[in-house]
Amino acid sequence: MRAEVAAAMTIGVVLYPPASGNLVDDLVAKAKEAQATGLRSAWFAQQFSHDAIGVAGLVGREVPGLAVGTSVVPISARHPILISSQAQTAQAAAHGSFQLGLGLGARSLMEPAFGGDHDRPVARLREFLTALVSLLETGAADFHGELITAAPPLPAGVPGATPRVPVLVAAMAPQALRVTGELADGTLPFLAGPRALGEHIVPAITAAAERAGRPAPRIIAFVAGVVTDDVDAAREAAAQATSFYDRIPSYQRVIALEGAAKAAELVEIGDEKAVTAAVRRYFDAGATEVVFTQTDLVGEDARARTWRLLGELAG
Repeated sequence: MRAEVAAAMTIGVVLYPPASGNLVDDLVAKAKEAQATGLRSAWFAQQFSHDAIGVAGLVGREVPGLAVGTSVVPISARHPILISSQAQTAQAAAHGSFQLGLGLGARSLMEPAFGGDHDRPVARLREFLTALVSLLETGAADFHGELITAAPPLPAGVPGATPRVPVLVAAMAPQALRVTGELADGTLPFLAGPRALGEHIVPAITAAAERAGRPAPRIIAFVAGVVTDDVDAAREAAAQATSFYDRIPSYQRVIALEGAAKAAELVEIGDEKAVTAAVRRYFDAGATEVVFTQTDLVGEDARARTWRLLGELAG
């Protein structure tokens, strides 16, 4: 089965920062390990500590040939001019292997941390993407919206930032998918199982892209999972690690679309055969790429075992 599906699979992993030591050195080392196992991409989540775009650019420079990206940078409390500058700089550093993943941001996290008004997230997304794409494509923008103004008085292009930075959005709800299909290059759904992907997300974003005259969107499915024989321990760890998402309305909706009650039910846990079958289901549902996350749920041995399998599948 592995040989049959490996050639068509583009698979990556999310890399998490260490608890101590040097963050950049550690992530570069992990990225080199990921590439050595055959994985195609490494992704970095934005947190309140390190800067994910900066880390991705540094890793892309140090590990040539490995695609790097952010999953995801929330657009709330950020501005498209600054994000464009960061993304273009990362693209120049990575010599073309960087991809920018954005998200709306969980209101329950954003408002206490940054303050301000986080209403009208879809309208903000449309304005943000409109300004950002102009900046990335032309090095300029003259955008004056209801929520965002982006009109830099000086050139905003970065020499060497080629090709144009791909823009991906963690969109899963109908309105966000419509905006993403019209303005961005693809989506980064997480905790959206094969049914939600195939019946809701892929059709919605593909139709929006077609109406806008854009190419078929990339569908990069982020899947929590681990290869292990200790399924019970992994299930317990998964329940703890994903309980946060059970309280976020956007995730509650997409989890329910899969027929599940909790996020932990979407975590793929089992031996090599079981996880291979799970990966296949996501590709069959319309994913163009699959990225595994939380592969360290039950320790380094299981994480390394998971990476080896995914690297084999990626071919």
